[in-house]
Amino acid sequence: MNIAIIGSGPAGLRAAEVAAMGGASVTLFDAKPSAGRKFLVAGKGGLNLTNAEPRERFVNRYTGPAQPPDLWQSLLSDFDAEALRTWASGLGVETFAASTGRVYPKELKAAPLLRRWVQRLRELGVEFSMNYRWTGLTSGTPHQLHFQTQGQSRTVEADAVILALGGGSWPETGSDGAWTGILGRLGITVAALQPANCGWEYPWTHALLEKAEGKPLKNIVVRAGEMETPGELLITRYGLEGGALYQLGPALRAMDEPALIIDFKPAFTIAQLLSKIGDVRRDYLAGAGGRWRLSEAAIALLETRGPFTSAEALATEVKNLMLPLTGPRPLAEAISSAGGITWAELDNGLMLKKIPGVFIAGEMIDWEAPTGGYLIQGCFATGTRAACSALGWPGNGSRPEK
Repeated sequence: MNIAIIGSGPAGLRAAEVAAMGGASVTLFDAKPSAGRKFLVAGKGGLNLTNAEPRERFVNRYTGPAQPPDLWQSLLSDFDAEALRTWASGLGVETFAASTGRVYPKELKAAPLLRRWVQRLRELGVEFSMNYRWTGLTSGTPHQLHFQTQGQSRTVEADAVILALGGGSWPETGSDGAWTGILGRLGITVAALQPANCGWEYPWTHALLEKAEGKPLKNIVVRAGEMETPGELLITRYGLEGGALYQLGPALRAMDEPALIIDFKPAFTIAQLLSKIGDVRRDYLAGAGGRWRLSEAAIALLETRGPFTSAEALATEVKNLMLPLTGPRPLAEAISSAGGITWAELDNGLMLKKIPGVFIAGEMIDWEAPTGGYLIQGCFATGTRAACSALGWPGNGSRPEK
């Protein structure tokens, strides 16, 4: 059986591995000169492969419109966090779980793992066709895949196809979202790609940036609509970044007027804060700064809301400082993207219902997850499912609907 895989990010590489181990003849195509470019970019922060938190919490990290019930429970049953760590160990890469639950290679580098992975794929017989930009598909038996390579058009035939072209973030790695137009012309419904796990903009004053740019807000709780999360934020020249903000992305995008509410002292009630401020009767922010252990960045933010005429007013602002945001940073800057092929277009084997024999993996599908290891884990899980389903095509076809 001949399987063509388009895209050499984590989802595509994993799909190639599973398909080759299943006995298929596999060719991996990518528009870039080398494989795994997004994997290397993701590794700049130490390569957060997955997360060690319990499965019941893990599965709830994945969100997206109209996801089939128990979908991620099923996908992670195929290939979960422990399976990913075992897989890395099989490549000679040992991992560790940080206190946050995030799982990293002990070397904290992506390149050694990627080199060993590509070597394994070559040993399995996977053929790498780099500098092949996908331009279209003619469905049939076999399918015909159309490419541009070195200024020339080329058509390749395949019994089954796995598309793993990524979302729309970090276009320099090849995830430019150009595939949305190709599939749209084939009648596939694609939700518009939007920035996820990204910074949001806020018009800081010059005075605030002089005091707080580049400084963190730690040990806070942040709310957006009905959603809240503990974590950290970072003040940037254009607004805010940080893990707490990334987790609130879906809630912020759903708001007509996106806004964050920051609780700088989540461990204390307003009454407890007032008790700690003691006998301060004027210049409340200066008095509270030390007694409440407010950071420089927090004090700089609170100064924009003062002067405060009472301790009660200050305590209320410390617990409920609201920042109306003007919008997310551009898609090209985002760590990941929301949107993509809608779940209604796919069966449980991740096959396109309208184009049998074509399977989808990774961020091309309309799901999202916060940073913390969930993104790469999602790519591995969907890559595994798509490849297993492709190995069963034709014949019994992809996995039956559950």
